[in-house]
Amino acid sequence: MAIRKLDSTQWNSYFRDFSKELIDEGRTDLARIRIYSRDVGAQTQADWMPLQGITYDPKDNLLEITVDGLDHLIFKPQEIFVDETNDGALTSMEIVHNGTKEVIELREQR
Repeated sequence: MAIRKLDSTQWNSYFRDFSKELIDEGRTDLARIRIYSRDVGAQTQADWMPLQGITYDPKDNLLEITVDGLDHLIFKPQEIFVDETNDGALTSMEIVHNGTKEVIELREQR
């Protein structure tokens, strides 16, 4: 596995391509969303829920992770790190924004 920082100019295309691949392959990935904040500590927002997609809107500087029953919005992300397998499959990502870190873990539903 390799962790790398995505340049902000890549965010839109990276997540568009990821979501398109998810749909095209008919895959159902599960997502766990965890938030780490100085103010409230560690919280789990979603625990292995079916992932519908991830999108980045450059106009509003907004990252959206959509799972069944939840649209998780991250406003003004500052840094995004992705962890990928050797063949490029996304397994997790960390988003840094406004003193908060959010970790999204992914796994294929079996």
